[in-house]
Parts: sequence; C-alpha cells; structure tokens
Amino acid sequence: MKLFPLFADLQGRRVLVVGGGEVAARKVQVLLEASANVLVGAPQFIPELAELAAEGRIRLVVGAFEPEWLDDAWLVIAATDDRSVNAAVSAAAEARRIFSNVVDDAELSAFQVPAIVDRSPLIVAISSSGAAPVLARRLRERIESLFDHSLGTLATLAARHRARIRERRPDLKQRRRFYDWLMDGPVATALRQQQPAEAERLLQAELDQPQARSQGSVVLVGAGPGDPGLLTLKALRALNEADVILYDRLVSPAVMSLARRDAVRIAVGKLPGEDHNATQARIHALLVEHAQAGQRVVRLKGGDAFIFGRGGEELEHLRAHGVHYEVVPGITAALACAAYAGIPLTHRDHAQSVRLVTAHCRDEEDNLDWTGLARAHQTLAFYMGVGQLENLTARLIGHGRSPATPFALIENGSRPQQRVIAGRLDELAAVARSHDVKAPALLVVGEVAALARELHWFGQYEEGRRVALAA
Repeated sequence: MKLFPLFADLQGRRVLVVGGGEVAARKVQVLLEASANVLVGAPQFIPELAELAAEGRIRLVVGAFEPEWLDDAWLVIAATDDRSVNAAVSAAAEARRIFSNVVDDAELSAFQVPAIVDRSPLIVAISSSGAAPVLARRLRERIESLFDHSLGTLATLAARHRARIRERRPDLKQRRRFYDWLMDGPVATALRQQQPAEAERLLQAELDQPQARSQGSVVLVGAGPGDPGLLTLKALRALNEADVILYDRLVSPAVMSLARRDAVRIAVGKLPGEDHNATQARIHALLVEHAQAGQRVVRLKGGDAFIFGRGGEELEHLRAHGVHYEVVPGITAALACAAYAGIPLTHRDHAQSVRLVTAHCRDEEDNLDWTGLARAHQTLAFYMGVGQLENLTARLIGHGRSPATPFALIENGSRPQQRVIAGRLDELAAVARSHDVKAPALLVVGEVAALARELHWFGQYEEGRRVALAA
C-alpha cells in the first residue's frame, strides 16, 4: 500500500489553495463542501473565485506565492500551471511539515486528492496513488451507479440511534447482525421509497424485540482457483459476514484480502507429518466448535468444495452435530484453469465427454477405471497429479491411450503467475521435470489440450522441451 488512506476533518481549519484558475476553483468547491476555511492566493482570479470572495465564503490574497501564506494552514493545494511555483509551494509546505498536494503531479505531492462518491455521511474515496487519475475517475463513475443515494440517509439514521443500538445489542455479533438487517431489510427499502417516518418506526420496533441467542452456522464456500474475479457474489457476501474463516492453503491471498478484516482466520492445511485423515478430523472439530459458540463460520476451499474437496464429509459431520449449514459453489479448477489456458474441455471435433479425476484415492487405493480413462475422444482433467505423472502416463498408455495424445499442464491456473506447458503423453513426466512444474497444477489429457497452442490468452505458454527428455 503506497499511500495511507485518511479522511480529514477540515471543518473551520485553514486550507491554502495556490492558483486562481478553473482547476483551483474546482478544488475550492470541494473544500467548501467539507466546511474548510479556504484561503486562495494568486496574481489574479477567475470570476467564480472573485464571486465566492465577495460572498464571504473564501478569502483571497493577491500576488506571487510567499511562504507566509502557509501560516496557520493545515493543508495546501498547489493548482497553478507553473511547475516552478508548484515546486516552491511543495517545498515550503514540506519545510513546515504541512501536507501538500500539487494537482496532477504525484512527485511533488505529499497527499493525493481522491475521486469521491459522496453519500454523506458515507463517503467512498478512490485513489490511484497519483499514477492514473483518469482511472480513479472512471472507477468512481462505476461505483456511483452501485450506491443508492438513500445510503446517506440510512447512515444518518444509524448514527442517530447508535447509542440505543449498542444498549439493546451489547453483544458484538448481535450488533453486526442488526446492522446487516438495517442495510438489507425493510428500513433500507423504506428509505429508498422516500418514507423516512416508516423507516424510523421499523428500526424502533426491531430494537424493542428481545435479543435472541446467537445461532451459529457454517457456509461451505468454493473460492475458485485463485483469481478473485471468479468469486461469486454469494461467496463475497459470506466472506464479509464471517466471524471465523477456516481456509485451505490453495486459497489465494488475493481472495483472502476480500474477507472481513476483523474475522478470525484459521489456516487448516495439512500440518508437517500429519496424515490427511487427521487433518480432516481437526477441521471437523473446529467447524463444530466455532458454530456451537454462535459464530458465523466460513469454510473456504480452493475450487469447488464438492469436487475433490471433501465437502460432503464436512456436511455429514455438521449434520450429525446439529449445525446449520449452506453451500456456495465455486468454479472448480478443471473449468477455470482450462478456460484460462484456452482449452475447451469438450469440442465436437475432438472430445464428446470430460472426466474429472483425482490422482489421490482414499487410503491410497488405485481403483480407477483405467480402461475407460484410456479411451480416445474424451478429455481427462487430473487434480493433484503432479507427484503421480509417471504412474498416470504408464497406466494410460498401458491401457491403450496413444502415446502421442496431447497434454497440457496448467500451473497456478488463473493466477498472475499462470504457466501452461504442453506436449505429448509419452513425454509428460520428463517435460514436467525439465520445466520444474510445481503444485498447484492441473493436468489435461486429450486431443483438446493441443488447442492451447493456438487459443491460450492468459499467462505464459511453453512447448515441452524435448532436449531434456533423453536425460
């Protein structure tokens, strides 16, 4: 994070604006909306600034910039078209330890003025750290369309009743649930319909209800393969409502960054020396423990919880212990990684079916239907197979799959470091070694894998290096 976001109370505090043109006038208007005491200095001023001064809303000082203009100032904005003047303002402010902004000059600025979505008292500010102000403005335009103007009135209503809300809902979890109800329920609807008295009545009636005992629950959430843009809206909401998040090691940091900041986060990946069954038993115990304590628990799994994610086992355990649960599906790795590699899992010219296969069987039993898997004109997507490539190759070829069948290894699928390595089946293990393929990686076997050469569009694509195959 390059800049520290800060909302400043400027009411009655002096802010200096250096410049007398249209850019300066725009900054002055925003400062006046924040009730700042605005001093504007320049050799001359456009009529708009002169009118504001005549109305007594701002004070003008005429002439070239002098450091004395900074006396009693809390902030300063340089908005002239002369960089030497702007630099002098910046240097003088720095010497006095006063934060300064030079319009459209990040190098000279100690703070940036963000693009603003104003739903007072709710304010959303967007900054590109001075790198791309146009991008910040474009994002503001999009956000403007998402937030109804009644949100400001809702925030004011909540602030007016804040003390009573705390009194009637002293438990933090209950208070969070109340605010969720306030945002999503009939009070917000009444305000959108311009019925403030009805909104007030509904809020009072809800507060008069006795506080119910917190009921814990678990939401089983599929986090997808890593790209946070592939999260569903329900998954994002669950992450923002969670009291506790139990997450696997394959959940990307980018996805975790979207979770509620104060949620308790518990990594539940396999511990050194711990077998998978012990890991799962530990997860089961944590889910029940936190849910029975009245907390909202999110069980966050990479991909989809019901595709080789032991989601069914976890639901069985929750049901046996009387814990309420729901499921939010995620985009499984086979779908997402293949799509990001430009590989259609089915294609009428190459594959009429697709099979999702795990290379890890329960209790390490190999009970896969290798004869069926070896048939041509189908796509195989192998999960967790990086350590089993030699065995997979031998089994498929031994049961009749052509050694020339194309494959694609998709490493870190959908993430910024995605890499696709393609080749032919009989070279698979050697190619993986020569390219140093690491987990997480998905293996796609079948005629469609060859299409990655032409259709890949994301990340890095590499042809399998044959030079290392003889080693």
